[in-house]
Amino acid sequence: MQRSCKKRAKKSRQSRVIETKIMNEFIKYLENKNLSESTQELYLSYTNLFLQWYESEPINCTKKDVLKYLEYLKNKKGQTNKSRYMVLISLNHYFSFLVQDEQIASNPTALLKIRGTKRKILYNIYTIKELEQLHDDYYHNFIRNFTYDGTRIPLHMHKSVSLHRERNYIMLGLLFYQGLSTSELQKLTLEDINLNKATINIQGSRRSNERKIFLQASQIGSLINYINNIHPQFLEYNQTSENVLFMSVHKHNPKTKPNKILTNSFSRLALQLKMLDKNFQNFKQIRTSVITHWIKTYGLRKAQYLAGHRYISSTENYLPNDLESLTDDIAKYNPF
Repeated sequence: MQRSCKKRAKKSRQSRVIETKIMNEFIKYLENKNLSESTQELYLSYTNLFLQWYESEPINCTKKDVLKYLEYLKNKKGQTNKSRYMVLISLNHYFSFLVQDEQIASNPTALLKIRGTKRKILYNIYTIKELEQLHDDYYHNFIRNFTYDGTRIPLHMHKSVSLHRERNYIMLGLLFYQGLSTSELQKLTLEDINLNKATINIQGSRRSNERKIFLQASQIGSLINYINNIHPQFLEYNQTSENVLFMSVHKHNPKTKPNKILTNSFSRLALQLKMLDKNFQNFKQIRTSVITHWIKTYGLRKAQYLAGHRYISSTENYLPNDLESLTDDIAKYNPF
């Protein structure tokens, strides 16, 4: 009897050692995903809570077990759909790790979804021609034909305003044609622009993949002028940021990161675009318009690459904005 108890105790200790080893490997798996420390801790916490509830070997877990746990969180713990959605993401990472480690053959959380966790925002979508027109309108109204007569802009700020608007025109081109986000614009460096190959390299992040996109022929001349003539004038105000592609001439705290000094500029630029077009809402609307165009023109996979999405599901979220196709489907299948 005593010998049997010792065997069970020894086996229990071995199990704990194995579990600790697996969790340490899972932690490395999350680290390689470039997730923030807080996100890693959240996923680990949710995973450990599930393993405590399951009380069995994870390799035996089935889709039915996961559904039972999600039901338990809803009925017994009173968790919201949003909280259970985060639990499901955590478990998806854990079982994906076990699949990668060849401990299980398939992920039991695959294809499981928590409904009612995402609110889809439908935008008034711009066509490519409309974006081109808005881009041209900005140039003609705020650069080419703009005069300081009748404005309240002080004389000493004329050069600053002119530089900012030249810079904004280039940034708008990258928003309208390459579908960049404002955060990606702030990270661009001179090395990311290859004028010889007419390409731009967008750096990856925790939420997006790195990609290389072709520039439009109409952008090349403007970029050459900006890099050779406008950008050096910005350097007179930013001696420590010579490699940053877009910067401000306004004084800022030396401790402020270069990619954070354009925030106010985007707010002013948005107001200028609203003056030109009452249908303009925000820069997410612009990116949504470009991605929607990519989906219709190139398909989901190519659009996923151009948008920098890590998962195809992120690209699929833009499908409801394709109202033209939706209208066609309604007309096709509705007899009335």
